[in-house]
Amino acid sequence: MAKTAAVQFSCTECGYSAGRWFGKCPGCASFGTLVEEVTEPVAGMKGVARTPLRLVEVEVEEAARISTGIAELDRVLGGGLVPASIVLLGGEPGVGKSTLLLMALRAVGETRSSLLVTGEESVAQVKLRAERLGGAGNIQILAETELETVCETLRTERPDVCVVDSVQTLHSAELASAPGSVGQVREAAARLLRVAKEHNVATILVGHVTKDGTVAGPRVLEHLVDCVLQFEGDRYHAHRVLRAVKNRFGSTNELGVFEMTGAGLAGVADPSEVFGRTVPGEPGAAVACALEGTRPILLEIQALVAQSELAMPRRVATGIDPKRLAMIVAVLSRHARVALGQADVFVNVAGGVRIDEPGADLAVALAIASAARRVPVKTGVAAFGEIGLTGRLRTAAQAERRLEECAKLGLSVVVAPKGTATTGTIEVEAAETLRQAIKVGLDGDRPEGDD
Repeated sequence: MAKTAAVQFSCTECGYSAGRWFGKCPGCASFGTLVEEVTEPVAGMKGVARTPLRLVEVEVEEAARISTGIAELDRVLGGGLVPASIVLLGGEPGVGKSTLLLMALRAVGETRSSLLVTGEESVAQVKLRAERLGGAGNIQILAETELETVCETLRTERPDVCVVDSVQTLHSAELASAPGSVGQVREAAARLLRVAKEHNVATILVGHVTKDGTVAGPRVLEHLVDCVLQFEGDRYHAHRVLRAVKNRFGSTNELGVFEMTGAGLAGVADPSEVFGRTVPGEPGAAVACALEGTRPILLEIQALVAQSELAMPRRVATGIDPKRLAMIVAVLSRHARVALGQADVFVNVAGGVRIDEPGADLAVALAIASAARRVPVKTGVAAFGEIGLTGRLRTAAQAERRLEECAKLGLSVVVAPKGTATTGTIEVEAAETLRQAIKVGLDGDRPEGDD
């Protein structure tokens, strides 16, 4: 008796599938995201037994990376594209994903073969953008949304680098679901992965993002690919930030900074000069020296402390972890005698950059203390260090590189935890506790009891 097609209900947000429909997804708790999908039965096939190898006998040949011609992009990728790898690039509409990849393909096309598969724009639209960016170069282009045609073209042409813009537009006639559904996106990524591995094609997939900024589609999509990049930034501002969420061939801590210009995206070689400038004598602003991968970067931390009219004062963070902010506020209140129990606290990292490392704790605390006491941080002062729950400071990693970055920007003093290695080019004000750091960091700090 022939098997009939099975009906599954898959979540468009997380990829959870079930045999019946739910109003609320059990996987991600989203409402109304389960859609019906029909899966065709696959005839049984016998596999062929293969002799496994001993791992020590495997010979590894180091594949030369393919430079994209964009230094900031190569930095985040770990040195360039790896042949036969597949990269997923996500970002909000209008942030510059297509512009960045078109510039990269043009640079790659000078020495290697490159192919652009466009499913969202016509060939003429891409040509107009390329001319605005300085020319199309040797880029080959294919306007196609049928998955089978795209895969067969890759097998025939075998380009060194291929960009698919975007993976949500591809569809296979073998699946009954609509383009962009969970099943279609999953099938497209799986097939492109097989083609990339078989024919040594470095492939970049452009992905849409959801409301919370994550790549749209099933979570299995991020597990299939070798590298996941996030292109962040406000379309109404000039600067963009590129970071790696996952990278099998490099670090996930690297950061790339771009500036949107009339001629496309230009890499910012010295982001500290852009993000680390403050106005002297302004309360509520401090300079943090954070570490993003191998790159130290100076960032302006802005804080606002205002009397709260709510029973539960607000703790609002932009660019840092809200839980980290709550911890810093608690330590300030308990160990540094900064009264924040009845105040709303707002903290922002200037430039739209996000800080994940604990080395920026001290600068955040200085900015909050400066705003609460209405006393500015001393001119030419930066800070770095981790804050403990006891109010003591812990040294941050790679302190020498941070100090060199501060000296390069012209800062004169750095407030850092006790035990930080000093250099001859910049003065280090060592502090053992957060209370001592506030005393040496603020300009003319008021008496401790006058809060």
